[in-house]
Amino acid sequence: MAIRDRGIMKWQAAFQLPELAKTQWDFWRDNERQDKPIIDEHEAEEFDLRIIYAMEYDHSVKLTVWDDGFTFDITGRFHYVDPITHELRIEVKLGEFERVTFDSIIGVKVLN
Repeated sequence: MAIRDRGIMKWQAAFQLPELAKTQWDFWRDNERQDKPIIDEHEAEEFDLRIIYAMEYDHSVKLTVWDDGFTFDITGRFHYVDPITHELRIEVKLGEFERVTFDSIIGVKVLN
């Protein structure tokens, strides 16, 4: 005789509690968090030089940004550097801009 298993149906009751699902999601998300890399003054100066070069010759850049324990990449062209608010404005698409603070940048790569 073959055993008839209910398959995934037997696990559905456990995930019906929204508090449990949220707690597990938060736990998994917290497990994936990384500490912010320490950027020394030489790396910061190198980032500045790459940003200046990309702005002068209108090259695209790929910024690696750290935000709340996670890193992601932003690709686009520099639109404006705001020294008062310490932000970069990057045009990722035509007419669409992203704002990135100086402190959150952990990598700069100039693309051709």
